[in-house]
Amino acid sequence: MSEFLEILTHGRRLKASVKDLSVDELKDVYNKLSKIIAEREEEAKAEAEVNAERLAKIAELQKMIESAGLSLEDLGDVPAKVKSKREPRPAKYSIEVGGETVTWTGQGRMPTVFKEQVEGGRSIDDFLI
Repeated sequence: MSEFLEILTHGRRLKASVKDLSVDELKDVYNKLSKIIAEREEEAKAEAEVNAERLAKIAELQKMIESAGLSLEDLGDVPAKVKSKREPRPAKYSIEVGGETVTWTGQGRMPTVFKEQVEGGRSIDDFLI
């Protein structure tokens, strides 16, 4: 897709790419691009209107806060929700390789040392902790 954008946004490359198209085909491409541009402009206009409504609501809320004798700093005392991290899963499998212990939770991709042993004929249950 990036190659397409490079061709489309570079004048000489675009001209070279469309040299084999007839005038009617070029006009068809032009009409399609014009339609896409018009749709994007409408979307941007609608988004700007929504943003303007949002800003108007914010200004209204600020006026309400000020009329109540409060400030935005007063609202800063509200504790935010703290999302706690979950505990890591405990290891379910263990194998000793070259004096080093390799563990695996049983989740995600199987470590190579376990995979080699299982492919060699051993059962994964042999490594349960």
